[in-house]
Amino acid sequence: MHFVAKLFAVSVCLLSLAGAGAVVAQNAQPAQTTAQPAQAPAQTNNQPAQNGAQPAQGGAQPAQGSAQPAQNAQPAADGKPQPAANAQQPAAGAAQNPATPAQANDATIAADAGQSQTAEQLARAGKELARLKDLIAKASDDDIALAELKVQVDAVAKQIIATSIATRPRLDEIKARLTELGDPPGEGQPPEADIVTAERKRLLAERGEINALTGEAEGLSVQATKLSNGITATRRALFSNTLLKNTDVSVEMFDEALSATANETKVLSRSTTSWLTFVWKYKRIPMLTAIFLSICAALVFLVGSNRLFSPYIHHDKSDEEPSYFRRLSVAFWSTFIPTISTAAFALSSFFFLHSFNVLRSDITPIIAIALAVTVVGFFVTTLANAVLSPSDSRWRLVRVSDRGAKVLLVTIFAMALVNGLDYMFGGISEALGSPVVLTVVKSFIASVIIGLIIIASAWIKPTLKHDEPFDAPGRPWPRLVSIVLILTGASLIIAAATGYVGLSRFIATQIIITGAILVMMYIGFLTGKAVSRQGAFAETAAGRYLERRFKLEQVGLDQVGLAAGLSIYALVILFFVPLILLQWGFQIADIESWTYRAITEIKIGTITISLMGIMAGILFFILGYIVTRWVQRWIDGNIMARSRVDAGVRNSIRTGIGYTGVGLACLIGLSAAGIDLSNLALVAGALSLGVGFGLQNIVSNFVSGLILLVERPFKVGDWIVSGTTEGFVKRISVRATEIETFQHQSIMMPNSLLINASVGNWTHRNKLGRSEIAVTVTYASDPRRIMDLLAEIAAAHPMVLKNPSPSVGFTAFGEDRMTFELRIYVADVLTGGGVRNDLRVAIYERFRDEGIGAPFPLKIEDVPIEDQTGIESHEPEKVGEPKGAASAETRAADSKKQAASAAPLDEENEEEGSKRRASSRRSNPNR
Repeated sequence: MHFVAKLFAVSVCLLSLAGAGAVVAQNAQPAQTTAQPAQAPAQTNNQPAQNGAQPAQGGAQPAQGSAQPAQNAQPAADGKPQPAANAQQPAAGAAQNPATPAQANDATIAADAGQSQTAEQLARAGKELARLKDLIAKASDDDIALAELKVQVDAVAKQIIATSIATRPRLDEIKARLTELGDPPGEGQPPEADIVTAERKRLLAERGEINALTGEAEGLSVQATKLSNGITATRRALFSNTLLKNTDVSVEMFDEALSATANETKVLSRSTTSWLTFVWKYKRIPMLTAIFLSICAALVFLVGSNRLFSPYIHHDKSDEEPSYFRRLSVAFWSTFIPTISTAAFALSSFFFLHSFNVLRSDITPIIAIALAVTVVGFFVTTLANAVLSPSDSRWRLVRVSDRGAKVLLVTIFAMALVNGLDYMFGGISEALGSPVVLTVVKSFIASVIIGLIIIASAWIKPTLKHDEPFDAPGRPWPRLVSIVLILTGASLIIAAATGYVGLSRFIATQIIITGAILVMMYIGFLTGKAVSRQGAFAETAAGRYLERRFKLEQVGLDQVGLAAGLSIYALVILFFVPLILLQWGFQIADIESWTYRAITEIKIGTITISLMGIMAGILFFILGYIVTRWVQRWIDGNIMARSRVDAGVRNSIRTGIGYTGVGLACLIGLSAAGIDLSNLALVAGALSLGVGFGLQNIVSNFVSGLILLVERPFKVGDWIVSGTTEGFVKRISVRATEIETFQHQSIMMPNSLLINASVGNWTHRNKLGRSEIAVTVTYASDPRRIMDLLAEIAAAHPMVLKNPSPSVGFTAFGEDRMTFELRIYVADVLTGGGVRNDLRVAIYERFRDEGIGAPFPLKIEDVPIEDQTGIESHEPEKVGEPKGAASAETRAADSKKQAASAAPLDEENEEEGSKRRASSRRSNPNR
């Protein structure tokens, strides 16, 4: 046997040596291939040159070699085997599970594809920036084109940043893998595996490529930023040059403008006549159709607005003293609705005329400027008429005299007319290609006329004292107002006379149009303030409708009024602020860009806030909350109601669905708002610390509430007793349970007390309950007859259950009386008090008819007030006990002092019987 064992051991050793030699022979191939990098540069990842065509076979060899680092000595460049201790080196230890060649090739291919895509995106971005740069150079004098190009440049810059950020995850992965691989072995240390060296080289090369792409992206981003800033500077210079450009005002300029006016008139007359002739001959039907459709569109809008907002547009002549809110509403809507209708008519007219090819290229800008000037002039005049109300002083918003209102209206109309004609004539000159000097002279004349009108308005006498009627002559402006008007008008004339015609024209335009917009905004703000005032919304038509339709009370109407006031503020800002910005030289593209940034990326330090995300989160939470409430009502009203589920079970299920739904709605809302839930770890830690110190009671009550809802030791509607508190469960909330006592007092009991303390529930399983009635008679009565009478009286009552059947007990012998107890069962313990009352009356009447009375007179003793019991007027009610209830011990003490007749009494005589029923009466005072 020993010989056989030795022979088997030698065989195993020989086989092991043979296997080791084979592995060494296989692992010698990578060393040979590494000596020939020029022939196989792509095969450095521990792969032989010939294995590049057979990845499946080649991949198996390094895996075998790496699986036995301690046994297989890796050959070095000089052919000497490495010691087995190399397996314990850190670098080799970090590479015990290196990527196989197939996996490494897949990772390389994926990385190359991602980097190629990134390089293509950056190349396209560079070409786009070059194209935009050329367009910016060509449109250096066009403010509108520059504004649109700036938006495009900003979009390209965002794309470049997004492309750069997309490479960060891969860069972080490379850094983490290089950290796992560790540093290469230093001088004098054993060499690491070839596969580890190859992987490190590949990762370092990929990191270098990503860094190069990141640097290219940063360069393109800097270039885009410079372009954007250059556009802003160019537009600012254009605006400044337009306003501050100085023109030499001289007689020659007016002579040249006069001759240019004659030529322009001829050209305009010839162009208009030829166009009208052509249209009437060849485009008559399209033109009439376009005008008809435009009128229909305006009429539809106007009629619909009148039907919807008729009370807010027209003055009510029957209203002798309209409220300030009413006047504000009429002024706002009587300006807003007609102006929108006029604008709809102008836009639809231009749209249909252009769509039906009625307009010619030289007539199109003239029609457009004429329609625009008409809309603006109508807006200014309508607003002035609504505010001043010269024909009806009851609806006037400002306290000015009747004559002053009419003069102010004419003044405002004259300034709006002059300014509108200036812009219309300027547009005609530009469309017809007239000399610039003609436009300058027109603006000069308009500025001077507007300045003179403003100076003349300083001598108007529109103001009134508080006690003066509206038909009074009026008083002059305050001195400060007059000085401001004179200086403003003089500054317009001086600016135009000194050659700054553009600045004078700009100021005159802003006085008229921006002033009108500011007045409209002021009226809107006053309207919102009036609506949100307490009690004001209830007086409006909308408030009366909501009160009638939804039965809202004053508090609810005030809250709706506050929301309506805030909505009016928001609408006024969103509608009129962009109009002011457009008047001051900003373009629509600028407003769109600012709006987008305001709602998507508000940066506070390193934190970026998205109003759109926050609004989306709030919207999702509201939708989740509404869906949760709908699911609660649907399940409760359709499934549980039809299944006749107990009310307590329905409340528990409804509450659980509510908690779950609101929690999910919160999570969805936070995710939609862009809040990373993983960032709430710090908040959770702070909450945990707070729970450990000061919030443990709240958490305990919350968990106890969940336990009560799941375990259901009692439910809503149950009659429970806990300590000195007794009553009906009205609501089980997160923190506390609401208990209503028999005196209709609501007690909020923390849930933890109901979990930790004993709780008695009279209606836990069902509402079946037992009631007792104590009866005492004299010893002259027959006990069996008394018991039969009591049983017969109980059986005759319809609310006394037959099963379990009522019973009568002879409970005690007293000094002068015998004590009996009638025990009955009722289906609803809550009706026990009424049943006991009926039975007492029936017992009294039956005993009286049977002649069961007292053979001796009743002994009456004086008892101190504090010892009197059972008397409602002297015994204060205890919490949880009904009126007239008294403790059983007190009644037992009184029974010893009084000599009662043989009539049935509720008081108990025996000390032992009273103690036995004392606890029952305290927990059930209705007995």
